[in-house]
Amino acid sequence: MAADSASTPSSNSAVSIAEQLEQLGAARKVALENTTYYDRIVKGVLPIIGPTAPIQLRRWGAEFLAESLATPVLATRDKENLTIAVLDTLKGLLDGAGEDAIVLKASISAAASAYPVAFRWIIHNSYHTESWEQMSAIKSRIFQIWDGAPAPVRLSCIKFAQRVVLAQTPSNGMEQKYNGLDVSLNMMTESHPLLDARQLEAEATGLLDRMLGVLQESSSDALLVDATINCLSILARTRPSTSNRILNTVLNFNPLKLANSPMTPKTKVLVRSLEKTTRMFLTHILRRDPGNQMAGRIQQYVERLTRSRAEIFDEAGRKRALADQATAAYGDAKRQKAETDIPQFSIPPLGPGPHSLAAVFTITNNPGLQAFDVTQLPDHLVSRISVRTLAGIDQKFLDFAISGIHDRLTSLYAAGAAAAAASQPAVINAATAPLGVEEDDDDDYEPDLTPAEDTEQILNKLDNAPPEEAIGSAADAGAALPLGPFTLPPPPTLDPETASKLSQAAAARVFGPLSSLKDPGTGTRRPKAGINRLAASSYDRDSWLTLITRLATRSTAGLDDGSDNSNTIVKAEKTGPSGMSLGDSIRELLFTYILEDWRRRIEIAVAWLCEEWYNDQLAKKSGMVGAGGLNYEKCALRLVDGFLSYITAQDKVLTRFLAEIPELSRPLLGKLKALCADPTTVQLALTSLLYLVMMRPPVREIALDTVAEIWTEYEDARPLAAKYLVKWRPGFIELQTRGAGGEVPPPTSNMAVAT
Repeated sequence: MAADSASTPSSNSAVSIAEQLEQLGAARKVALENTTYYDRIVKGVLPIIGPTAPIQLRRWGAEFLAESLATPVLATRDKENLTIAVLDTLKGLLDGAGEDAIVLKASISAAASAYPVAFRWIIHNSYHTESWEQMSAIKSRIFQIWDGAPAPVRLSCIKFAQRVVLAQTPSNGMEQKYNGLDVSLNMMTESHPLLDARQLEAEATGLLDRMLGVLQESSSDALLVDATINCLSILARTRPSTSNRILNTVLNFNPLKLANSPMTPKTKVLVRSLEKTTRMFLTHILRRDPGNQMAGRIQQYVERLTRSRAEIFDEAGRKRALADQATAAYGDAKRQKAETDIPQFSIPPLGPGPHSLAAVFTITNNPGLQAFDVTQLPDHLVSRISVRTLAGIDQKFLDFAISGIHDRLTSLYAAGAAAAAASQPAVINAATAPLGVEEDDDDDYEPDLTPAEDTEQILNKLDNAPPEEAIGSAADAGAALPLGPFTLPPPPTLDPETASKLSQAAAARVFGPLSSLKDPGTGTRRPKAGINRLAASSYDRDSWLTLITRLATRSTAGLDDGSDNSNTIVKAEKTGPSGMSLGDSIRELLFTYILEDWRRRIEIAVAWLCEEWYNDQLAKKSGMVGAGGLNYEKCALRLVDGFLSYITAQDKVLTRFLAEIPELSRPLLGKLKALCADPTTVQLALTSLLYLVMMRPPVREIALDTVAEIWTEYEDARPLAAKYLVKWRPGFIELQTRGAGGEVPPPTSNMAVAT
């Protein structure tokens, strides 16, 4: 193993340290891949990372210990053994004079993870006084480092103090109910030989006052204040004895104190951070406990904080007011300019020549503005600029501009009328006109300016003209000529690679409207339409998701008939470079969409699997199962694998998911065994299986087989699994223990023998 090969450095050379760091990194990688090696690797590296080791090794060792003690994958017993083994090394790293800040920060973080574990260990093992003495020495040393340490180290000290207060105060019992990992003073008996409950609670009270001192002093250090408030939120929620004191201190804290100083960019960031942290802390307290006796005061404080923040940052965004002396010196002159009746610009008259409509309404003399093409701007921006400009313009200037444009139009109209009058012919006076000439004769007179043809030209035209019979036959042939049908040219043939790319692009575009569609769950509740509902009766998110699921399951159903005239896209599904059909592309995007917020989108997952199951049944009935096989089982297994990566003990939606999907199989329920590796999720896995046993009789035997396998493979899950097996499969545990001679046998493949 990599950890066993790492030995005490023989020299302090850089090459030796680099080689040891490489070996230690390999050992850490082995521990991350297989948690069973954690105990051996951690205990193996303790001599290498001690207080006398080089600084690089101490830094790596402190960070590795913090990571190992904080990992959630270790069982309770393994974590207790690991914690007791590293206490002496942590004490040595913290006792060193002038220790590196990185080593101190990581060591205190490791101690924060180790304290509740060591506290629980000493409650149940009072004989082991050495471990409690080491933990007490570590606690005292951290409290000495707290005040004069750099900011990163102080943040770790605040986290350690929070863990100490959590362990040394009574709990409300809710965290213990949910995850079973809450360590509190409730676990200790009054007659404990080593620990005194009253002394520990008094120490926790003093430590809480020390944490609250950062807020009571109205510290301007945003990092310390934010870290303190974030740690106080858990205390206020889970420790009733500290709630009132914490709320009173936070309500007396002013996060906007820095706003009185000059508002530099750094100050703005600090003020926003302090205000948001305080407001979110109080908002979550109010949301979790609306009936709190201080709810009214909290609500008033949050509203006042919101108004103050808006006033501060709105004032900071406005223009600075003119100083009093500047107002006295320049106020009258500016007022005279604003109140004058004579505009400071003039509208020049139009010159000779034709003018465009834009030139008529142009009132600026700036050549640069006149040459600017306003059509390059988008329409919404032009309309916004125009509205704001017209709303802010002075009425006197607007009237002056309208008057100038009116004068231009009047002058153009007068010039046009004069030009039209000059172009008309002179009227003939009947008294002076020549004899025989009347006024109306000019309108009928049209001179013939075409030269007359002579006799020879007329005869040549007649000789070259076609005969009348030929003209008639040509007209008949043109009339008898029918119009043929017009057909468009066939589209170009798509090769499989192009068709596959286009299908993937089309699948991605299907999910585009989801961001703009409203979620009907946030509005009024609609009645269920029943089994005769339409797939998409309205244009909302649910209807569009129904359409997407059916596109994924039935997009190319029946198109691939095996003939030579099969659809090109269907052929591309089999020969495309990505190997994914249109339906598979939509399935990939749908899987990603569900896992982005799987707790809220569990109904979408159930609807998708229902469509996949229905399509598989139709395919099996019609004998049209594709080369890829059925899709329901694959999609269900993949969804369960995705859920299990993020599951917690409070996620009861897993039980709902297993209860609502149309079909359950042995491999699908076998995925739940992975939850039993974590003690916090054992109850969730077994409760889900019990629900299936009670409410879904067709899968009762499969569910009981899974419970039996859990009883066989996971020791921590046996008490709860045995409780269910005794009721639903009596005699199983006795048969297994009798057959193995009193020992639990290894897991078997056929677990249904005891039904």
